[in-house]
Amino acid sequence: MYKRIAERSVDEALSDTPVVLIVGPRRCGKTTLARKLEGAGRSYVTLDDQTALDAAKSDPNGFIRGLDLAIIDEIQRAPELLLAIKKTVDEDYRPGRFLLTGSANVLTLPRVADSLAGRVETIQMFPLARAEIEGAAPSFLERLFEGKLQSQGNAIVGEELVQLVLLGGFPEAIGRDSEKRRQDWLRSYLSSILTRDLRDIADVEKLTELPKFVRLLAEHSGQLVNYSQFGASVNVSHKTGQRYVGLLEQVFLMATVQPWFTNALKRIVKTPRLHFLDSGLLAMARGLTFDRVKADRATFGALLESFVFSEVLKLMTGSDLRLTPYHFRDGDMREVDIVLERDDGMIVGVEVKASATVKARDFAGMRALAQACGDRFAFGVVLYDSTDVVPFGDKLAAAPLSCLWR
Repeated sequence: MYKRIAERSVDEALSDTPVVLIVGPRRCGKTTLARKLEGAGRSYVTLDDQTALDAAKSDPNGFIRGLDLAIIDEIQRAPELLLAIKKTVDEDYRPGRFLLTGSANVLTLPRVADSLAGRVETIQMFPLARAEIEGAAPSFLERLFEGKLQSQGNAIVGEELVQLVLLGGFPEAIGRDSEKRRQDWLRSYLSSILTRDLRDIADVEKLTELPKFVRLLAEHSGQLVNYSQFGASVNVSHKTGQRYVGLLEQVFLMATVQPWFTNALKRIVKTPRLHFLDSGLLAMARGLTFDRVKADRATFGALLESFVFSEVLKLMTGSDLRLTPYHFRDGDMREVDIVLERDDGMIVGVEVKASATVKARDFAGMRALAQACGDRFAFGVVLYDSTDVVPFGDKLAAAPLSCLWR
């Protein structure tokens, strides 16, 4: 069993907060983590069980009245329970009373958005980070802000790096013996999300068109969002295309990343960027296998960029740093793939290169970002397919991709 980055955060939250909600993609390991606590006097109920679901929906208050120190799995299937939980927590504010999991971000639903304000701590989980798979204690984010990245003599590079990125992070996919069997699982997983889980949170018109819509989004992972183009692919409006992307974010298939900007810059792109949250799922949706990527290395860049973005999000869930992710692009098309702003205003940049060499021009976006930030700029790194950390000027360096997990 993998040691999860989020486990410490869950334990800490249960010690002083009455309701703790673990949210993340289906089958990423939320239930496994929650059930580790079942033996500590906690009862367990899953709303994937039809009998439990019917009982929860027919009498939410009565259902919750019979529970204490409870784990409730897949809470998005009966969001009306959150109002009942609010009522009982207001009457008895003991910490750790309810541990909830959700495969959709139920707190973004209008009916329940405010029901647990001040009573719940939400902890995100994602598919396995590479550090979790290797059993390592990640410190990349902390070292990045300190500007102390280290060379990696045992870095994963070349074809081995391609295989790692294609693997993704879903435990059940990783556990399969062959690439074909992994992609079969991921294909079935995606179908289940699009035909079942979305129905739990919204009425979706043209449901049968969603696989085509997701394939189009996969081709644009790592690029700027164009809702009109996305909507046109399934003959819906700009507004409906935007709603579809929002729903796919709610079930953690993808994320849109807002641009970082400052009033000091007059010409800047203020359009969000799109990323899939699992590189294995992205590869499957794009029909990319190891042999296809090996034959056309140009296809690897977008996969690698989304992989790094996802790894950074995973590391953020276990870090004591309070960070917000952005991307950066100015009017001269100089860009930085990932910008992380700390709660004190300090900023680092992360650029991703699929090649084994880095040149000074690869830092053009980073230098533009550093100039815009001034004293707030802490460090900028270009992660690349090699083993050595190479300085490129003040507060700038190229570093191995393996720094993310080693």
